[in-house]
Amino acid sequence: MYHSSTQRRHWTFRGEEELARCRADANRKFRAKAVASGKVQQTDPVLLEPHEELAICKYYEKRLLDFCAVFKPAMPRSVVGTACMYFKRFYLNNSVMEYHPRIIMLTCAFLACKVDEFNVSSAQFVGNLRESPLGQEKALEQILEYELLLIQQLNFHLIVHNPYRPFEGFLIDLKTRYPTLENPEVLRKTADDFLNRVALTDAYLLFSPSQIALTAILSSGSRAGINME
Repeated sequence: MYHSSTQRRHWTFRGEEELARCRADANRKFRAKAVASGKVQQTDPVLLEPHEELAICKYYEKRLLDFCAVFKPAMPRSVVGTACMYFKRFYLNNSVMEYHPRIIMLTCAFLACKVDEFNVSSAQFVGNLRESPLGQEKALEQILEYELLLIQQLNFHLIVHNPYRPFEGFLIDLKTRYPTLENPEVLRKTADDFLNRVALTDAYLLFSPSQIALTAILSSGSRAGINME
């Protein structure tokens, strides 16, 4: 259950300011490490600012969703949501200047397949990359190399509670307890679009899955001109 989960205790934050502090700390730690190595100066333009790192993360979050959307065999939504959450959590405490988002993105998706028991082989997984066989083999080596690092940086908190299950529960409730609404399924497409957009925000780190799912239902109802109160 979410309310007794590591997600609630360790990965649900009080506000956007707390998330910004985490990202700024990760940026500052890498800057200090890079300067201490003697390879760059503190004012070197090659060092990114926190807002620049966040922009890069957002770009790769979209690429992660695009990769999952065309994955063969079709990837369950719970796996996609878990992969997105892993990616968000990883870059709360790490810098894109130290770990390239593309390989972390793929490692998040690979690990999510395992944790959510979506049975694909490693060969099937990298077969979805638009690369040569040699490029796919190299990508797999990198994924396997970074997998343990990812698990460690997630503090071994691998179970993710997504909004998709409570969303289905709310739809069932509407069908059984709200007889004036003839076909609650009309809310599904717009609500799904809402959840897809939310996956690109920090909402998963700020609100419970049921809150996000309920907001998707209410937003869809509002767009359809249906009073849900």
